[in-house]
Amino acid sequence: MSEVTTKDRITAAATWLLTEHGAAGVSMRKVAAAVGITPMAIYQYFPDRESLLNAVADAAFAELVRRWESAPRSTAADERMREMLVDHVDFALAQPRLYDYMFTERRDQARKFPDDFRARKSPTFNLVADAISDGVDQGLFSDDDIWETSLMFAALLHGLIQLHHGDRIGMPDPAFRTLCLELAERMIDGLLRT
Repeated sequence: MSEVTTKDRITAAATWLLTEHGAAGVSMRKVAAAVGITPMAIYQYFPDRESLLNAVADAAFAELVRRWESAPRSTAADERMREMLVDHVDFALAQPRLYDYMFTERRDQARKFPDDFRARKSPTFNLVADAISDGVDQGLFSDDDIWETSLMFAALLHGLIQLHHGDRIGMPDPAFRTLCLELAERMIDGLLRT
């Protein structure tokens, strides 16, 4: 087992602060206090707050993909998309502030459509694109632009979740989860080859 470094502790503290208080609640001073070091010591590892927050996002994306890839998945692309959708919505409901920072808040280092996505620089988006591509190969889905189809699917989920997190959808989490699954099911049905 590898030893936990000071950099790891800094990243973990920043992740906890972001999860509890949102990105606005992460300051070098607060992170330093949580780790038990001086604020200036953080700059040995991260040149600025933005770099620290990007490291938090990168680590969170890596962990999310690791969890999603390690879960048993169906070989049928449509069922795999349903399974990933459940995982995605559950993550958004369990970690709303971290989710917002990762997927919808403005960040300088955030990947952008179309170039970064087509270059496979988005670990979570790649999983959606791969499932849709597999669906085309399996004869389930229409042979449309994989990346645009993936964006359409992601935009539906991110939009719904952002509305829910902004208290624009007036229903408790379980009902919202059901709504997401129902609307995504309509979208999956729309991808099916006729």
